[in-house]
Amino acid sequence: MHALIRSRGFGTLVTAGPDGPDANHVPFYLDASGKLQCHVARSNPLWEQVRQSPQVLVIFHGPDAYISPNWYATKKETGKAVPTWNYQVVHAHGRAEPIEDPAWLREHLDNLTHHNEHMRPDAWAVSDAPADYIEKMMGAIVGLEITLDRLEGKLKASQNQPEANRAGVKAGLDAEGTESANAMGNHVP
Repeated sequence: MHALIRSRGFGTLVTAGPDGPDANHVPFYLDASGKLQCHVARSNPLWEQVRQSPQVLVIFHGPDAYISPNWYATKKETGKAVPTWNYQVVHAHGRAEPIEDPAWLREHLDNLTHHNEHMRPDAWAVSDAPADYIEKMMGAIVGLEITLDRLEGKLKASQNQPEANRAGVKAGLDAEGTESANAMGNHVP
């Protein structure tokens, strides 16, 4: 589950707002201690909401793909098949804390940037921008650190189907040729 979080990075942060559930889509960094970190614009009321109601849910979506009943060997034999969807997801439950400390924010930005840039040939670093500009930009954000209570992973990859159907699903996903279908096909047992 940590691997999916680190590979995807972009999650849906669900909070309890004054008018009910609220969803924000933000990039996350999972630190070495297992805490999720992100930041939002200071003008976003989210960071003040979590002071009142700190329990949050963060959803990380892995690959997903539509599964055609035409790919099932049993469909040809009996006709008894319906479409479905295969997917991978992680639900991270925890307690969020707003953080305004400039040292924490700078370390968070450095870590988040390095995580997303380090494999690029000409990797950008926060220190590449003028210090006064970064200081000004940091004043416009608030960090959130989420201490995780539990992780729930879900993988639906046709594992409930007989071997012949799984082979058909794998072949069908491979034939689709999209990035998500190929990634989902790697999970079909």
